[in-house]
Amino acid sequence: MKRLYFSSFLALLLGMNIYAQKVEFEEYDLSNGMHVILHQDNSAPVVITSVMYHVGAKDENPERTGFAHFFEHLLFEGTKNIKRGEWFKIVSSNGGTNNANTTQDRTYYYEVFPSNNLQLGLWMESERLLHPIINQIGVDTQNEVVKEEKRLRVDNAPYGQWMAQVFKNLFKKHPYRWTTIGSMEHLDAATLEEFKAFNKKFYTPNNAVLVVAGDFEKDTAKKMIEDYFGSIPRGEDVTRTPVKEDPITEEIKATFEDPNIQIPAVFTVYRTPAMTTRDARVLDMVSTILSDGKSSRLYKKLVDEKKKAMQVVAFNYSLEDYGAYIVLALPLGDNTLDDLVKEMDEEIVKLQTELISEKELQKLRNKFENRFVNSNSSVEGIANSLAKYYMLYGDVNLINNEINIYNSITREEIRDIAKKYLNPSQRLVLDYLPKTAKE
Repeated sequence: MKRLYFSSFLALLLGMNIYAQKVEFEEYDLSNGMHVILHQDNSAPVVITSVMYHVGAKDENPERTGFAHFFEHLLFEGTKNIKRGEWFKIVSSNGGTNNANTTQDRTYYYEVFPSNNLQLGLWMESERLLHPIINQIGVDTQNEVVKEEKRLRVDNAPYGQWMAQVFKNLFKKHPYRWTTIGSMEHLDAATLEEFKAFNKKFYTPNNAVLVVAGDFEKDTAKKMIEDYFGSIPRGEDVTRTPVKEDPITEEIKATFEDPNIQIPAVFTVYRTPAMTTRDARVLDMVSTILSDGKSSRLYKKLVDEKKKAMQVVAFNYSLEDYGAYIVLALPLGDNTLDDLVKEMDEEIVKLQTELISEKELQKLRNKFENRFVNSNSSVEGIANSLAKYYMLYGDVNLINNEINIYNSITREEIRDIAKKYLNPSQRLVLDYLPKTAKE
């Protein structure tokens, strides 16, 4: 009887904790098409102002790749009212931090300030949108910054080329076939007018979502938002023509030699559906079964028991239009890449033919619920999620109920989705090798 009471109490407590994590928000549009989302949380004296633009690497001219990431840097150069080189000084001198990041699908800027500086954050983001200074000095400066970033993170980093090699082989038509950092030759060849045209096309209020999250009063914030953003002219509507890839019907074999590594790696990669689909979420669960933690199937088999691999990872790289399901391993000792592929395939076949146990399913749900709670545990994380769910998923309330989708996934779906997408005839196998010295 005591155990029954304790279990009931525990369930109630867990339910209260999950309920406490619910994110309240309000959303509306300005007359110029800018979407606004407000999340008020007065528990700590911090406020986040962030803007996500619906522009990423996939929106670039194939002959001018790297523009979206370049603008992530360029739009910190200065504005009509913020002198060149002053952006970061203004933020830090007012007790704040800021950053930006770019993916294939979107670009995200944000500032974190003490709550008494909400007005400053809104003014700075409106300046970035309304009054950016795009001149040759800024372009030349940021060109060198991006080149150094590429040298550090890609050209001279061990395994730094894996993403470029995977995506150029997995996609033949879609602009996901090039990387976010793009081509330095394309950036060198671009004219100032091309940069200005890119800014005019994509960095507009109707192609953006503004999120204010943290310690503020709504009525005050709304007035500030209208004052700083309401008069910014609407831009031309951004239209995108969907690019459809032909299905992969036979295994693609590719090899790349990296001069920065001594241990080879093998990647088996499957093209998968968009992040918004239920199938993509099922594949997230498949990844967790295969390689999340030391008790996961691939880790336990290849690293712990058989000691054939020094590392093995499976993950679903979900994007707005497509995804890539990636399984990779580094061999230990004399084990070959072919042997690792064989072992990884055996575990995938088990998922395709045998139902996972009810215990495994409950463990999966616990892990995803933990991730869900953690993703909503900071105001910064909440601001990012609110923008992402609006822009890429079209449903802001997924910040509260996406976990219900994961919890509704069945053992049968896990088996069937693995069988649908993770087959040798539908994949790329990339042998990623150390570069051998030429005689």
